[in-house]
Amino acid sequence: LGQTCLSRGVHSRCIPRPHVSHSRDHTTVMNSIFLNDAAGPPAGEAPLVMVAEDNPDNRMIASTMLRHSGYRVIEATTGAEAMRLARLEKPVLILMDVGMPDIDGWTATRTLKSDPETQHIIILAFTAHALPADREHALRAGCDGYLAKPVAPLRLVREVQLALSAATSRAATPAD
Repeated sequence: LGQTCLSRGVHSRCIPRPHVSHSRDHTTVMNSIFLNDAAGPPAGEAPLVMVAEDNPDNRMIASTMLRHSGYRVIEATTGAEAMRLARLEKPVLILMDVGMPDIDGWTATRTLKSDPETQHIIILAFTAHALPADREHALRAGCDGYLAKPVAPLRLVREVQLALSAATSRAATPAD
């Protein structure tokens, strides 16, 4: 059995991956591995989530996990593309890699959070920078949360669900 994990590439440590013959359908494999264990989105229309990640392996794993858990997903490979798609598509949450080409995730986050049209979007820093100071930097940049890579795919889905649930709870609580 192999294993799959999110980080700067596909590594062998996070979740078991059964042996799969090449004739098996990819969707069937993903469902058998993930769907039964992953927390899904809240009831109602599937929330739109953006995965802003330049590493193709990480982007594919995160997007696939979220789609198989019931989320609609759009993808960005650069900070500039993430900002453009955020303004155009208005996702409810962005997984923002901080080390993207052109415009880094910190700058993209600060820009989106300073714009009245996008400041409500939940942004989770999605980064291999895993020191306590990195978490503080993410929060200072305007991120609503922090997810250090490598991260098990099921944990990724749970963290997205928790962030959306917390935002829904805050929105439902009347202001004093």
